Parts: sequence; structure tokens; C-alpha cells
Amino acid sequence: MSTDLRLQALHDAALRVGRHAADYRHRTEPGTRSIVLNTYRPAHATAQSPIVLVQHGVMRNGDDYRDFWIPAADEHGLVIIAPTFSNEQWPDVVSYNNGNLLATTDRAALADTAPLTAPETWSYTVVTQLAADLKAAGVLHSQPLYLFGHSAGGQFVHRLLSVLTPGMFTQVAAGNPGWYTLPLLDLPFPEGLGGTPADADSLARLFATPLTILAGDQDTETNDPHLPSEPAALRQGPHRYARALHYFATAQAEAARRGLPFRWQLHTVEGIGHDGEAMSAVCAHLWFHQRMPSAAQLAALAGRRTA
Repeated sequence: MSTDLRLQALHDAALRVGRHAADYRHRTEPGTRSIVLNTYRPAHATAQSPIVLVQHGVMRNGDDYRDFWIPAADEHGLVIIAPTFSNEQWPDVVSYNNGNLLATTDRAALADTAPLTAPETWSYTVVTQLAADLKAAGVLHSQPLYLFGHSAGGQFVHRLLSVLTPGMFTQVAAGNPGWYTLPLLDLPFPEGLGGTPADADSLARLFATPLTILAGDQDTETNDPHLPSEPAALRQGPHRYARALHYFATAQAEAARRGLPFRWQLHTVEGIGHDGEAMSAVCAHLWFHQRMPSAAQLAALAGRRTA
């Protein structure tokens, strides 16, 4: 497919009213892996409606995550696009959560400065190119562009931001990641940013980015089979909630050590566990009502469980 046809297909997919799914390739070269864009556009959306990119969790269920955002889309006139990375084309945590930067996560088999794969093969690049293509296709103009991810999607989102530090997003939020890539240049990826394109200048951009960490205070399971349990993850805490606090404190301390402005936020979400639907609603409320949900609203959201 030519670039013109690819952009026209993306334009048509993003402007279709209702719930839809469309194939997307970020490059025209043969062999480029595809993803599915699960989209929703309310009938009252306009050409200036904010666009929210939503990253799914370990179940690769972008259709569910799109649907989690439909109430907010209807209320606020949002366009929802959930880039969905299939297990068939993007297997395991290496190619999705960790961006396909390394051929393996076995650090014993790699030097501390292991070579990276080509940037055009990274899953992170797929999403940044999608944003660029939305602009080239005439879908993204001057309206806000948001990026949200939960669980494995939260891992994906904060690592994308850390490795690439793109300046295209109005707000970014990561809810309940299993563990984090710390903003430290002396730790090898994925525990830190060593060996990636990150450097002192990109750390300054990272800390200046409006990144929000949403941490459910009931996300304290330690035996979840999807909870990363490698030594590097365990060093960050026994469960997702503890790891969120550790990540934020580490970033805040590193920014202070370097004398850099720090624009991140950490929100403890009371009563919520590992729940993608609830966290989507919390994030939408924070972004589009400019405040966290009330205690009563959080209580109404509690109890659902979606990875």
C-alpha cells in the first residue's frame, strides 16, 4: 500500500462514527508488522475533538479498552483510538511492554551495553508514527492528543515516553504498571535507561513532560501470574502499588539531583485494585474534569477486575 492510500485509510477509519476496527501499518515497506486500531467516534465529535490513544494490557484487548473510554467520549466529545498489538505479530513482553528494543530480556546473555534493534521495528515507534500519520492524514490538527495505558499498557506508555521523549502528547498517564523503567542512565534497559537513546537532555524533557502515575492502593497482589517477578522488578517493591511509589520517588529524586524541573503527578487511587475499566474512568475524570473522582465515585468504580 502506498503512503497516500495508507493515510487515506487512516483518515477514513478515524472519522467513522461509532465503534470500528481497522488495520494499520506505520511503514509501507514489505514485512512491516501491523496493528489493529480499535476506534470510537461519537456522532457529535468535531474536527477539533481531543484524541485519546489508549494502550491495552496483557490480554491485548484493545477493543475492551476502547469501550472503557466510550462513556467519557460521549460526555466530552472525544475520539478514542486503541492501538492493539496482537500476540501473533508482537509476542511476549519483549516486543510489546519493552518496545522490541532488545532481542531478549535475559540480561545474563547480554552485555550492559547490548545493541538495540532498529528503531523502525520498535512498538513504541508504531505509536509515535501513528500520531504523525494522524496529523499527515488531516485528522490531528491543533487539538489535544492524550496517551493512556493500563497494566502492561502502563509499562508500554511510560517506557515509550522515557525512551523517545516525544513532545506530541498533551498529557500522558500510566495506570498500575507491573514495574517500571527507572529514569536512571546507569541501569541497563529495561530496569533503567542505559543502552537506550536516552541521555541527559532527554531526561530533562522526560521530567518536564506532564506524566501522571495512577496507582490503585488495592493493587497489592503479590502472587498474580502477570506481575513481573524478576529481581529487577522485585527491587522496586513487592506489588504494583509499592512499585508506583518507588518509581515516582526515584524520578523526583533524580530530577532534584540534576536540578531539573519536574512536572509529573502521582495519584493514589483509593479503593481501586488492578482494574483497567475503573482506571480508565479515573483518568478521564482527572483529565476532563480537572480533578480526581470523589470518594463516592471511586466507591462506585471499585470491584471490577480487568488486566
